[in-house]
Amino acid sequence: MTLLGHDRYCGEIVGQTVLLRSHLAGADLGATVPTCPDWTLRQLAVHVGEAHRWAEHIVRTRATKNVPVEDVADVGGPESDDPAALDAWLAEGAEQAAETFRSAGADTAAWSWAWEHTAGFWARRMTHETVVHRADAAIAVGVTYEVAPEFAADAIDEWLQIVRFAQEKYPSDAARELRGVGRSIHLHATDAEPGLDAEWLIEFEDEGIDWRRGHEKATVALRGPLTEVMLAFYRRMAPDGGGLEVRGERELLDFWLERATFG
Repeated sequence: MTLLGHDRYCGEIVGQTVLLRSHLAGADLGATVPTCPDWTLRQLAVHVGEAHRWAEHIVRTRATKNVPVEDVADVGGPESDDPAALDAWLAEGAEQAAETFRSAGADTAAWSWAWEHTAGFWARRMTHETVVHRADAAIAVGVTYEVAPEFAADAIDEWLQIVRFAQEKYPSDAARELRGVGRSIHLHATDAEPGLDAEWLIEFEDEGIDWRRGHEKATVALRGPLTEVMLAFYRRMAPDGGGLEVRGERELLDFWLERATFG
């Protein structure tokens, strides 16, 4: 799995936040987000902004342990309900995070909850945090969602890493049920350039999942445009919605989607 480069991730945090802000402009911020039904659009935006500020604080302070989010300055969004204030707050947080990560450098040590404890981890994580939650906002306001193919593919790679990490570290996590030799899932992006290699084989093994890029037969296949494959894999759209197609044992794909969670 090829990472996209630290500077690109830093730039994409800002770029994806600009697009998120464009989805929110003029929208009813009290509207429910269908893909995150416990949140309004404003709460979704605040969640993203808090994540940017929390990760920025961790890297800037070179934290060696978890930092409670309430200990981070200026989280929670602006006190005012003015949409312009929320927009400015989102922009500021994304720019601060990108600048801190870029200045630190990818290899700078910083605490994380995951398998890697670096500023580079946080730059990538905040990129995809924003990529996926921007999809939530786009769906909520009914606008077309597009993301660069390389970032859609990398978001799938990262999610697979997160699921495997959850299997190894959290015995009670639902992801631990994704085991058992002989079952597999194939993801096949039908519209990606060949050089992107946007196909995945996910194999269930006794100790957890394993995966690799490539075209191989599997128990079940999910085929369609790359962006839609990513959204279905993140449970943002139905696996047979849009231009998607399921071939093989649909029950196994549903089993995955119900359990491929974290936390």
